[in-house]
Amino acid sequence: MKLKNILVTLVVGLVSIQVAFAHLGNIAGIVYDQSTHLPLRNVSVQLTGLGKLALTDELGQFRFTNLVAAPYKVEFSHVGFQSQLVTTIVGDDETLFLKISLISAPIELSQVQVSATRAHDQQLISSLDIKLRPITNSQEILRSVPGLFIGQHAGGGKAEQIFLRGFDLDHGTDIRLTVDGMPVNMVSHAHGQGYADLHFVIPELVEGVDFKKGPYTTDKGNLATAGWADFRTRTALDKSFAKLEVGQYDTYRAVAGIDLLGQAGRDKNQSAYLASEYSYSNSYFDNPQHFKRLNVLGKYHGHVGANTNLTLTGSTFWSKWNHSGQIPDRAVESGLTDWFGSIDPTEGGETSRTNLNAQLVTVTPKNHVIKNQFYYSNYNFELYSNFTFFLKDTVNGDQIRQKEHRNLFGYTGSYSTQAHIGKTSWTTTIGAQYRQDITHGTELSHTKNRVETLNPIQLGNVNEINAALYADELVQVTSRFSVNAGLRVDYFRSQYEDLLASPVTTKRATQAIVSPKLNLYYTVNPSVQFYLNTGKGFHSNDARVVTAQNGREILPAAYGSDLGVIIKPLPNLLINAAAWYLWMQQEFVYVGDEGVVEPSGRSRRMGLDLSVRYQLTKSLYADVDLNTANPRSLDAEAGQNYLPLAPVFTSTGGLSLQTKYGLSGSLRYRYMADRPANEDNTIVAKGYFVTDMQLNYARKRYTLGLSAQNLLNTRWKETQFATESRLKGEAAPVEEIHFTPGTPFFARLSLTYFW
Repeated sequence: MKLKNILVTLVVGLVSIQVAFAHLGNIAGIVYDQSTHLPLRNVSVQLTGLGKLALTDELGQFRFTNLVAAPYKVEFSHVGFQSQLVTTIVGDDETLFLKISLISAPIELSQVQVSATRAHDQQLISSLDIKLRPITNSQEILRSVPGLFIGQHAGGGKAEQIFLRGFDLDHGTDIRLTVDGMPVNMVSHAHGQGYADLHFVIPELVEGVDFKKGPYTTDKGNLATAGWADFRTRTALDKSFAKLEVGQYDTYRAVAGIDLLGQAGRDKNQSAYLASEYSYSNSYFDNPQHFKRLNVLGKYHGHVGANTNLTLTGSTFWSKWNHSGQIPDRAVESGLTDWFGSIDPTEGGETSRTNLNAQLVTVTPKNHVIKNQFYYSNYNFELYSNFTFFLKDTVNGDQIRQKEHRNLFGYTGSYSTQAHIGKTSWTTTIGAQYRQDITHGTELSHTKNRVETLNPIQLGNVNEINAALYADELVQVTSRFSVNAGLRVDYFRSQYEDLLASPVTTKRATQAIVSPKLNLYYTVNPSVQFYLNTGKGFHSNDARVVTAQNGREILPAAYGSDLGVIIKPLPNLLINAAAWYLWMQQEFVYVGDEGVVEPSGRSRRMGLDLSVRYQLTKSLYADVDLNTANPRSLDAEAGQNYLPLAPVFTSTGGLSLQTKYGLSGSLRYRYMADRPANEDNTIVAKGYFVTDMQLNYARKRYTLGLSAQNLLNTRWKETQFATESRLKGEAAPVEEIHFTPGTPFFARLSLTYFW
C-alpha cells in the first residue's frame, strides 16, 4: 500500500511539474547598433530585480527561458551606448521577441559591470580604452594593450620591436597577433621568428582589441606565451569619410572610406565598404626616409541564411622606405654623426602583403554557434640592414639583405553549445585549426649599397604546417563561481630546402605538443571578482632550427599563472590588478641577422600588473597602467643571469576628454625604466619618459584634429641594443649601446569630412 501511495505521489508531482513548466514563458530578442543596423555582441541584458543576466551572442541574440507569467523590466547596456529599459508582460506559454536598437552615447563608467556571466571573455579595460582613446596612428594599434611597449628602428616600414611582461619580444616571437582572426605573425621569417607587421591595418578602421596576457586561452596556440591580441576592424561604416593629414618633416597622409550600400543595404542586413590609405614622410632623420605606404581594404557583411552571417575581407598593402639604422653612442660623442644621423645611409626596405579572409558564423535555433574561417596571404619582404658596420668586412662593410616570398593559407573552425544541468551552465567548444606557410627564396646575403651582392649566406625554401585540435569547457557552477578548462594538441611538420648546399638538400622534422589550461573565476558581488589563470603555452622555433636539431626540443613550453582581481570600489572607478609568473623551457633560437643557431637556457619571469580607469567628471577620464617584471635566466650564475633588454618597470597613463560640444582629446605619457642591455648588466639601456597629445573638434560633417608626439621635445632612445661593432678606421671593435633616436616634437593637422 505504501509503495502504491509513493508511486501516486511521484506521478502527481511529475504531472504538476510538467503543468507548471507548460505554463512558463520566455523572452528572446536581438540587439542592433542603430547607426549601422548590425547586431551587437556582448550586450548585457538584465531582468531587473531578479538577478538574471545574459550576454548577446555573435548575432546579437539573447534568450531567457522558464519565466513565470508576470510583468518584467528588461535593461540593455553596453559600453559606449545609451542604456535602454523595456517593460513587458510575459503570458502563459508565450515567447516574447524584442527587437532593440541601441544609440551611441558618451561612456559612463558607472554602467560597467563586473559580471560572473562568461567571466573568461571579459574585456572591460580594452572596451573602455578603444572608445575613449581612438587610435590615431598605426603604432597606437599595439599600444592599446596595457603594458605593451613598442620601438621602431627602421624608418616606419619595418615591424615594431615589442616589449611586454619582462620580454623583449623582438618583432613578435612570444606574442600572438591577429586581425579579424587572421594571423599577423610570420613563422620562420627571413628577419626573425614570429615577425609581425601590422602596417597593413588602417588605424581608422580598428573597432576594438581583444587581448589576454599569458598562455591561458585554449583557442590561441603558437606564440601566445606572453599573451595575444586580436584587432577587430569595423564591419560597416556608419558614414563615408575622407581624411587629409599634414605634418612636420614632409609628412602627408590621405585616408578615405566609402559606404557602398548605404541605407538600402542596412534594410537588407547588408553592408559593404571600400577604404584606402596613402602615407608619405621624409621623417626627422638627417637622411630623408622617402617613406611610402599604400593600403586598400574592402569588406562585405551580410546574411546567407536566417541564422548565418558572412563577412568577406580583401586587402592589399605596399611599403617602401630608407632608414638610418642604429648608431653607436661613440659615433655621436665623437661628432662622427649627429643624434639623427646614420653610419650606413643606404639601409632600407620594401614589403607587401595581400590578404583574403572569409568568416562564417551560424547560430542555430538551439543556440549552437558554428564558426568557419578561411584565409590566404601573399607576402613579400626585402630588408637591408647594417648592425656592425665594418666589423667583419673592413673594406665593403657588413650590410646584409634579408628577403623572402611567402604564401600563407589556413582554416579556423569551432563549434560551441550550451547546456543547463541543474543550476549549472556548461558551454562546450571544440575547434580545429590549420595553417601552412610556404616560402620561396628565404635569403640572407652580404651586400653593398643595396645593389651589389657580395656573398650569399643562406638561401632556401620553407614549408611549415601547424595543425591543431582543441576542446574548451566553461562551467558556471553558481551565479558567482565559474571554471574554464581546456586542452589543445598542436602538430608541426617543418621542412627546409637548402639551395646553397651541393647537392641541394631537403630536411624534415615533426613534433607535437599538448597544452592544458585551467582558469577559475569567483565574483563576490557586482563590484569584485577574483580570478586564477593557469596554463601551458609554447612558441615554435624557426624551421631552419627545427631541421638542424632533427626535431629535438623545437617546441619550448611555457608555464604560466595569473592571480588577479577586478574591483569597482566606486561607481566611476575600475581597477584590475594581477600577480603573474611565467617559466620557459630550453629553446634554440635562430638569429636571422647572422644565419646561426644560438641555444638559450631556461628562464623565469614574474611581476605585477595594475590597470586603473577613473571617470573624474562626465567628460573627463583618467587612466594609468603600472607593470613590473623580474626576468632572469635560470641556467646562469647570479649577476650573469639578466635577460638583455627585458623591461623591468613600465607605466602608461593620461587624461581623456569627451564633451557633448564636439571637443575631445587626450594627454598621455609612457615611461620605461632603465634596463639591462647584456647578461651582467654592465651595459644599460637608458629609460625614457615621453608625452603625446591629441585634440579633436567634431561637427556633424567634419572633424578637425591636432596631434603632437613628444610634446616636451624630449631627447630619447626608442630602441637600444648592446652590439659589438667597428667603425671605419677603428683598430678594434667596441661593444656598447647602439640606438635609434625617438621622435622629436612632431605635430600633425588633420581634417576629416563625412557624408
